[in-house]
Amino acid sequence: MASLPAVDPSLSLYRLLDPAVLADPYLLYGRLREEAPVVWDPYLHCWVVTRYDDVLRVLKDFSADRTPSPEFMRALGLGEIEPLAAVMVKQMLFLDAPAHTHLRKLCSAAFTSRRVEVLEDEIAAIADELIDRVRPAGAMDVIRDFAEPLPAIVTAHLLGMPRADHQQLKAWSADFAQMLGNFQHNPGGVARVVKSLADMTAYFRSAIRQETRPLADGLVKALVEAEVDGARLSEDEVIANIIVTMVGGQETTTNLIGNGLLTLLRQPAKMAELKARPEVMGSAVEELLRYETPSQHTGRICHTDTVMGGHVIPKGAAVMAVMAAANRDPRRFADPDALDFDRADNRHLAFGWAAHFCFGAPLARMEGRIAFRALLDRLPGLALASEKLVWRDNLGLRGLTALPVSFA
Repeated sequence: MASLPAVDPSLSLYRLLDPAVLADPYLLYGRLREEAPVVWDPYLHCWVVTRYDDVLRVLKDFSADRTPSPEFMRALGLGEIEPLAAVMVKQMLFLDAPAHTHLRKLCSAAFTSRRVEVLEDEIAAIADELIDRVRPAGAMDVIRDFAEPLPAIVTAHLLGMPRADHQQLKAWSADFAQMLGNFQHNPGGVARVVKSLADMTAYFRSAIRQETRPLADGLVKALVEAEVDGARLSEDEVIANIIVTMVGGQETTTNLIGNGLLTLLRQPAKMAELKARPEVMGSAVEELLRYETPSQHTGRICHTDTVMGGHVIPKGAAVMAVMAAANRDPRRFADPDALDFDRADNRHLAFGWAAHFCFGAPLARMEGRIAFRALLDRLPGLALASEKLVWRDNLGLRGLTALPVSFA
């Protein structure tokens, strides 16, 4: 067994706080994969895992039940974030079996493939509507004008909430995502996230109790009514899992569209190929998910002393599985830094794996296919209007603050 080596500070994921590293984290990920594929990061106080096989093992075998209880947070003197813990301990994302299995069965009964399939025409119509608004100008910010409103409107429709509420739902989602995606402490942001959580909870509780209008057909109503083996979700469980579904659905899809289009704009030959070969759009979306993974990393807890990469990860240790690094591992993907729409066996980890595989993945994939097709077909001469791009300071949910483009 190799002894724990001295840690090179330049290999810490904390370097993502540097805007230059955040703009291109793949150099850092590549060094980690080759020099320290399993490493204790003293700055984050967790183990970091970056090779595909190891990340896959962490996703499959390690514990997702990593959220401290509200009581524990209060005992630490962190009562201000107690409301966040109270919600997160009820979300599938942070649970193991049997609690996770129970919740996922109930949510899956509501989030059916049929419910997603019938949205296809609606999504295409929304995409066309958003493009119609900007075409006369010959320019737009893809994030503000398309990549954010498209999944926000779709999510409102999916939930059964009024379309007019989509901007508010998006704002709440973005606030909650800042807490989900970051590992740095941000005292100034806590109050805002807690306020957004309180407002979201009140909004969905009012909808469930039909305080202002009958509950429309949609995922909220389906979750309220879902029953498996005589069991139903409590009101708090419905709200907690609606929130995480809403956040995941909006943030992942916004970043898929923004990151993916930037990749195509920077590789004009690949964009031309995708225009000429519409039949490969499905595999192209998978490749864009692999190449610029919207959800870069996720946390787990080691359930028992585990040997990995020549080290013993002790029971109870926090582990950061970096899916974005695994998705460019040359041991798993040939020529991983190349964009290849014909890549065979593209089993990327952008949506996680095993029990916690994102059950909203079919919807995100559909939105991606429709979005890229609409943008490429309806905006001839699409080009990047500025190279001065800023990445969001969300270190786990990778996306741009803006993507200015011009078109004919």
